[in-house]
Amino acid sequence: MRALVAVLLLAIAPLGAAETVTDLAGRSVVLPAKVQRIVLGEGRVIAALAILERDPTQRVVGMMGEFERYDPAGYAQYKAALPAIDRIARVGRGTGESFSIEAALALAPDLAIFGLEGHGPTPKDRETIARLEKAGVAVLFVDFRKEPLANTPRSITLLGIALDRRAEAAAFAGFYQAELQRVSDRLPPAGAPAPTVFIENRVGLAAECCATMANGMMGRFVDFAGGRNIASALIPGSFGTLSLEYLLRNQPAVYIGTAIGNAGASEPPGRIVLGAGAAPEVARASLRRALQRTGIADLAAVRDRRAYAIWHHFYNSPFNVVAVQATAKWLHPQRFADMDPEATLRAAYARFQPVPLAGTYWIGLE
Repeated sequence: MRALVAVLLLAIAPLGAAETVTDLAGRSVVLPAKVQRIVLGEGRVIAALAILERDPTQRVVGMMGEFERYDPAGYAQYKAALPAIDRIARVGRGTGESFSIEAALALAPDLAIFGLEGHGPTPKDRETIARLEKAGVAVLFVDFRKEPLANTPRSITLLGIALDRRAEAAAFAGFYQAELQRVSDRLPPAGAPAPTVFIENRVGLAAECCATMANGMMGRFVDFAGGRNIASALIPGSFGTLSLEYLLRNQPAVYIGTAIGNAGASEPPGRIVLGAGAAPEVARASLRRALQRTGIADLAAVRDRRAYAIWHHFYNSPFNVVAVQATAKWLHPQRFADMDPEATLRAAYARFQPVPLAGTYWIGLE
């Protein structure tokens, strides 16, 4: 009887009706009946939209310019597959303060997609949100950064509803949860000693040490993979800085640096090169150079060759589950000896991306 009622309700429901959802900021959002024109608070959300439809540039009319600025090799890859990405209007550069509400409204969007944290408007930008909503633009908050493991499948599900790509969203969410489960199933039992970890954030961006990630972003990857991030108890937010003296006094068992260097670019010598187009030998050589810096070279993790690097942009990517698998393999090499994160990433790109997987996204000294 319930099934019959459900069928009848579906039959009388208006096609293309607007739908109300709760976004990742806890806001009630009435979505347009048909989303046709989208503005992105971060250009890199293109990768998330491409999970749902192979050419998201058909709907995206405006976006921030941080994608080509911070990940030029990755942007070039998308540009080769989706040339129209270059014609999308830019509504800001790389910070929330640079977002132009006037430029965004001039594009007549029906949906704006923003993040809880990051390079574009956040829930704190109440005036921007109010002006967009007053103009009839729905504002939807997603999150791949603040609480990436909890919020990635939720965000894709929300985007699937907004774009009417529910089946595609469900397929990705199922893939994501299954790959995360493969890690949790093998972890040491609760209460077992956890290897200590230091994440050095954006290696080579500044001369001083030691920028790090703590309670959020890649810090959550370490937590889930059965490690203990030495910054978590000291830094309340997603990121911050430890002193070199503290790091040398409280030495981690494992060092992980995030790579902001790009293949084919003239990079400062201290940066680690990973991502699209990066060859393994180039990536490893850049890691070795970065580990020769004053203080970092004195870490026992470096001497013990338990020092690794990972593509920085996993901190804000729907494919972050692969970074969790790589991290688990570094922290618990025997338990995860046969896990192949690269195979996971290949499968993810083949199923859910319009661009090929071509590059190196993590590296070790060996």
